[in-house]
Amino acid sequence: MMRTSSRHSVQRTTRRLLPWLILSSMAVAPAAWSTEGAMGRPITGMQIAPYTGVVPPESGFQWAVGYVHYDGRIGADRQVPVAGQVSLGLEAQASLFMLTSVYVWPTDAGRWNFATMAAIPYIDLTASATLQAGGASRNVSQDASNLFDLYFAPVIAGFHIDKVRHLSFGLYVFAPTADYDPSRIANPGLNVWTLSPTVGYTQLLQDGTLEFSVQAALDWYSRNDDTDYRNGIVFRSEALLVKRTASGWGFGGVAGWIEQVEDDAGPTADRLDGFRGHSLGVGPVVSYSRKWAGGEHVDLTLRYVTEFNVKNRFEGDPISLMVSFGF
Repeated sequence: MMRTSSRHSVQRTTRRLLPWLILSSMAVAPAAWSTEGAMGRPITGMQIAPYTGVVPPESGFQWAVGYVHYDGRIGADRQVPVAGQVSLGLEAQASLFMLTSVYVWPTDAGRWNFATMAAIPYIDLTASATLQAGGASRNVSQDASNLFDLYFAPVIAGFHIDKVRHLSFGLYVFAPTADYDPSRIANPGLNVWTLSPTVGYTQLLQDGTLEFSVQAALDWYSRNDDTDYRNGIVFRSEALLVKRTASGWGFGGVAGWIEQVEDDAGPTADRLDGFRGHSLGVGPVVSYSRKWAGGEHVDLTLRYVTEFNVKNRFEGDPISLMVSFGF
């Protein structure tokens, strides 16, 4: 057990981090396509958020809204599996909106704290492809707007190593709840379950004004029965460094790495030698936090990422804005 003085120190440190838990929980932003469509659930550098390793001791609800925009493409010199077919190149523009809630469980003072989160996402997307059928090809462009697959974490466990070092462990689940038509290249949902065990670590430096956080996860996909396609396991990791000022502003950068560690499976995947993908991305992060005497708060995180060294995935420049609030 922690000594009383150490325990209180952890509580004082994590109390001011509570508004950021919601951003950390919603940062595993689901994307618009599975690796069958050259993306997967994650977008490079978009998963990690400030204080990803922290689950604070104060119980109660927190709420947030989020927006992610992605405009990506694969050149016509690449073959891409989509809609149970093969496309020469693929372009997509997606806007994803999310309403997220996190509940921190009431627990006794100590090293461990627990939370549960759920998100309701809405997606607006446009996809364009050149589909091949035998020796012929045709250009297809489609739009879709609707609720996206529901996303939740039954348990997020936080462990306080000490007042400046924190770990989190979460199991995130993406359910195939959205509309899906296997003949379309633009769908609101992916038609697959995805389990994403995730580990986060946060360390605070320079009296808490400098934050270093890192996160790693594996994405396990179920088979898409409508297209007989199963996405391979995807490993992803992100790192975040942010310096905060007394005015509430924070400035830093983010780096992301996505690496598919297993071939896709199915007749279409076999034609494309397993269609393994990877990507890297870096970009700036700006945050702002404002709190009032009555306990109300608003916290924002804006980031922009440039992807590079991309293979068998979309390449683009995603941008996101996450806003959390409490009363």
